[in-house]
Amino acid sequence: MKITNALTLLGSSLLLTGCFEGNKNTEQLCNDNPALQCERLNIDDGQCRVPRTDLIWHRFEVLKNPTDTNQIKEYLLLADYRKCLGLAAQIQPLDQTNLKQRRFNALVNSGEDLEHIVTKLQQSSSPNALYFLWSQIGDDQARRRFLQLEGSPALESAEMQYALATFYTSRDQGKTRQLLFHALELTKGNNINTEIFKSLASTTYRLNLKEEAYIWTRIAESFNVPIASQSELQLLYGFEPSIYDQLDDIAEQIEDSIRAGAFNSEQIPKFASAKR
Repeated sequence: MKITNALTLLGSSLLLTGCFEGNKNTEQLCNDNPALQCERLNIDDGQCRVPRTDLIWHRFEVLKNPTDTNQIKEYLLLADYRKCLGLAAQIQPLDQTNLKQRRFNALVNSGEDLEHIVTKLQQSSSPNALYFLWSQIGDDQARRRFLQLEGSPALESAEMQYALATFYTSRDQGKTRQLLFHALELTKGNNINTEIFKSLASTTYRLNLKEEAYIWTRIAESFNVPIASQSELQLLYGFEPSIYDQLDDIAEQIEDSIRAGAFNSEQIPKFASAKR
């Protein structure tokens, strides 16, 4: 019992030490890099410490490598921090009369910083920036500029093909399906966007490609993306038991191809019940 207590205390001590060292390192980073403008983040406040620390260290990465992708990530981290600040600003401090005002100032600063990032991204013509501005900010001009890149090498990536598919989801189901296929064909390594499986399952079902929809539902499940329970699948599709076995085998083969980065849309069988 004494040994257990001692280990518990030691573990707590190490956690606290790590916490203090992390704070010290972040403080030192701010002192060494005035361009991070840590003073705008209410750095000494115990509230929102984790999102603030994540934001500061990523801003350091942006200073070293100011790509559109890094600036988009900074925007998202800043938005998370601002959300936390909004809650913290409602807390009435008991011992520091000016803390509430400093939290409010940090909230205002974060809003200004978000606008500043958007302004910088609006000067970019990269597909990542255009898609972010369209999908997250609602910039119609960015949407038009993004769609003008369709068919060009600029969108020839799994991420951008999926982004393009999101535009056609409510407009052209057949084209959406083909774009999602191509996104999978361009997917290499372990960076697999599992949202593609959900989109394919719903898109093919709307196209009345029920066997294929079932296949994508099973593939999604294998990637820990549940869409429906087994009993719900039985009610939804109503195939004969032997058909389920055949489709499960096909789903397993396609899953293996996706994990190996070797998926090809020609692997999808053409079923007799497909809508013409």
